[in-house]
Amino acid sequence: MSDLDDAIDAAFEPLRGRPSIDRAAAVVSNLADYGFVWVLVALLKGRRRGPDRRRAVVQLGAAGFSSLFVSRAVKSVVERQRPDEHLAAAVRTPTSSSFPSGHTLAAFCTAFVLAETEVQTTAFVGFAGAVAASRIHLRAHHPTDVLGGAALGSVLGLCLRPLVNTVTPGSRHRAARARRGMGRRPYGLKEL
Repeated sequence: MSDLDDAIDAAFEPLRGRPSIDRAAAVVSNLADYGFVWVLVALLKGRRRGPDRRRAVVQLGAAGFSSLFVSRAVKSVVERQRPDEHLAAAVRTPTSSSFPSGHTLAAFCTAFVLAETEVQTTAFVGFAGAVAASRIHLRAHHPTDVLGGAALGSVLGLCLRPLVNTVTPGSRHRAARARRGMGRRPYGLKEL
């Protein structure tokens, strides 16, 4: 492992073996497995018929398919072995190569694609950060796998936003009107 991997792994070591922390890491990791939490978010966003539902479906589909494609493509090129010791927890045993962390890549990508406001961005990216930490804590990945997944997922998500806005223009204008009424700037980041 690299010095960076060793340093980050050493910072997590005092937390491992504590049942409440181990369980919390497993819960967060499982919520991100197969995008479960993001499907729930999209269902909430698209609960009413119309442009908001269409936008939620496009957002989820764009993030899901693109993050899966990028993750698999990079994993097939890098083929890094996973850490030797996994923390015993109630999570699915990973079978793919280690770099990048697919959970983390998908979490950051989807967080940026689904977020419409600053509050959503903060909440969704915060959850994505928790997913990243859980993957390190559980030793499902080397820390640099997780950092790489976060970077790739963030860039991918930010690049997908203009595509989503182009495909679902009607819902974007409705969301912008709602944000103006709440006095919030859209998304907290400049559109690409």
